[in-house]
Amino acid sequence: MGKIAKALGTAAAAMTIPLVAQGTAYADIPIGQTIQGNATYYDAAGYGACGTQINAATEMLVAVSASYWTAPNPNNDPLCQGVFVEVTANGRTVRVPVKDKCPSCSPSHIDLSLPAFRQLADPAQGNIPVTWKFVR
Repeated sequence: MGKIAKALGTAAAAMTIPLVAQGTAYADIPIGQTIQGNATYYDAAGYGACGTQINAATEMLVAVSASYWTAPNPNNDPLCQGVFVEVTANGRTVRVPVKDKCPSCSPSHIDLSLPAFRQLADPAQGNIPVTWKFVR
């Protein structure tokens, strides 16, 4: 009986570690903090960093800097758990879900899907100044 209780205690402790780690990582996302930066767009299709199929040519979504991703497996990252980015430019605001990672983006740079970028500016501009923030 003692061995079973010890094994159950060890299993419970092992399951708690990921929950604590995820809570800490989620706290690292600067929710509600306004960031002055820039936005570009992309129109690729395939699997996004959250492990789901995306099509940046047709869907509203955003890829954020790799510096905000904290989980060893990006599919399990807190950014993939209902986090959005609210972006403002040219007097317009759009809210898009985080679905992908931008490995080449600085922390203030976001890469919007083509439809999201179109709601803020003409894609011919390619790169626009924006203010943005993570929201839930």
